[in-house]
Amino acid sequence: MKANLRGIGMTSQRTRDRLVTRLRAAGIRDERVLAAMGETPRHVFVDEALSSRAYEDTALPISFGQTISQPYVVARMTEALLADGPLHKVLEIGTGCGYQASVLAQLVDRVYSVERIGALINQARERFYALGLHNIKVNHNDGSWGWPEYAPFGGVLVTAAPAALPMELCQQLADGGRMVIPVGEQHGLQYLNVITRHGDEFKREQLDAVSFVPMLGGLQ
Repeated sequence: MKANLRGIGMTSQRTRDRLVTRLRAAGIRDERVLAAMGETPRHVFVDEALSSRAYEDTALPISFGQTISQPYVVARMTEALLADGPLHKVLEIGTGCGYQASVLAQLVDRVYSVERIGALINQARERFYALGLHNIKVNHNDGSWGWPEYAPFGGVLVTAAPAALPMELCQQLADGGRMVIPVGEQHGLQYLNVITRHGDEFKREQLDAVSFVPMLGGLQ
């Protein structure tokens, strides 16, 4: 791994290991997820001015009014997605800076990620290439549409909050598939939900209260 990916000081592997220890203490139990979090150099996904804060357990701003999610939330969502076992094909809605997709790519065979902001996709692709993650396919599109061309997906992970559950994404789940999604108004209560498909029925389980940017339509 290149030196800038390994990091030094506050971006070093030792700092990442401390983050993993905090995640384990906070209740993350899946060792595969913890290992992926420890291997992922979060500092390369944020502006250089914020790199010393990259391994704090907090959300941080990125370009275009978006955020990189809190590490605990990334780990929690990933763990919930994989709770029923390994997945072959996962759809991510909201590529953003690429951090969540990079964690997922170490744990599933193929990640299909959709992002509405074109400039973010270009940056994310460069990071995936630098990290040697070649199992991520990115699409510049409205996330609420999903990616029907590659459906059905064993898992869907959504990194922005719609006000209501989007049935278009539910329909792209494979039978037995799981979707992890925050749902709620931007300035109201949002909750992380796990949606499991059983034929034409969708079982809904509510997890933690969360705070995500809203899911918006259209391209930018």
